[in-house]
Amino acid sequence: MESSAHEKFLRRAIELSARAGLEYCTGGVFGALIVKDGKIVSEGMNRVIASHDPTWHAEMEAIRSACITLQHFKLDGCILYTSAEPCPMCLAACYWAGISRVYYAASVEDAFEYGNFDDRPIYEQLALPKEQRSIKLVQMLRDEAEFVWKKYQAKPDKLHY
Repeated sequence: MESSAHEKFLRRAIELSARAGLEYCTGGVFGALIVKDGKIVSEGMNRVIASHDPTWHAEMEAIRSACITLQHFKLDGCILYTSAEPCPMCLAACYWAGISRVYYAASVEDAFEYGNFDDRPIYEQLALPKEQRSIKLVQMLRDEAEFVWKKYQAKPDKLHY
């Protein structure tokens, strides 16, 4: 794909970010779209404020919508265009979805400087051993959960993903 096509799609993501943050005020200045074979499959805007959902990021909306549109949980051959560098959650979702490439406009530093969006504490927490993180992880009832996992392991018709 030519550079001008990437710029066109990235400009659309920026346009969606302006709608989310400035026009509709549904959340931060974030917009995203998924493209496959040069065609837009889905679009997303940040809706954290409107939905009262901290996970409703533009990238997450675009990924969810693309999976529904393409009727598959993997987005092989798809490209994510986003108005800003993805946060840890959205980047992880890209890996889960099998997206091969991400084009972004604003940097993490821009999002912090102009919008006070600071993902550094999340990156710092994820780098720590589980025992040192601020959110305490408490394991309980492992044997009961393991029983279900073993049944799942033996299930002959499970779909691997």
